[in-house]
Amino acid sequence: MPTQQPVREETPLQDSFTEMSEILMPNNTNNLGRALGGSVLHWMDICGAIAARRFSRCQVVTAAMDHVDFIAPIELGDIVTITGYVFDTGRTSMDVKVDVRAERPIEGERNEAATSFFSFVALDDTETSTAVPALRCPTESQAKLREHALEQRRERRRTLAETTADKSDT
Repeated sequence: MPTQQPVREETPLQDSFTEMSEILMPNNTNNLGRALGGSVLHWMDICGAIAARRFSRCQVVTAAMDHVDFIAPIELGDIVTITGYVFDTGRTSMDVKVDVRAERPIEGERNEAATSFFSFVALDDTETSTAVPALRCPTESQAKLREHALEQRRERRRTLAETTADKSDT
């Protein structure tokens, strides 16, 4: 007789939602006065990890990061807002969408600056991978956020596959 698997607890997407802000200071800029890519990646990884920890209630490690789209420059003095949320789960892993916006309040401007997808693995007290809750989207807005992230990731993967195929043809 097969053993019955325990029912996984569920956590709503909203519990993982994380928003953090920074002011782009000189230490994090290049010689053009724009954000260093490494600084932006660092902030994105931290935001994603916080979202994954809130969701799983465990320590987490970064397992993977899709390529990052740097959409627009972030200028010295800009307010940088990084948002992240869990949009998909496996048995021990969580996929997190992370977006970066740059804001210039004096000019009243807000620009999308970067976006990527991260995968995190939950760890138990012995630093072994451990099960994470199932994702639940109890509201229409949470379901739309999840679907948008899933579609965006599918489109990225489709584009990457086409680009790779085109390069191998030449």
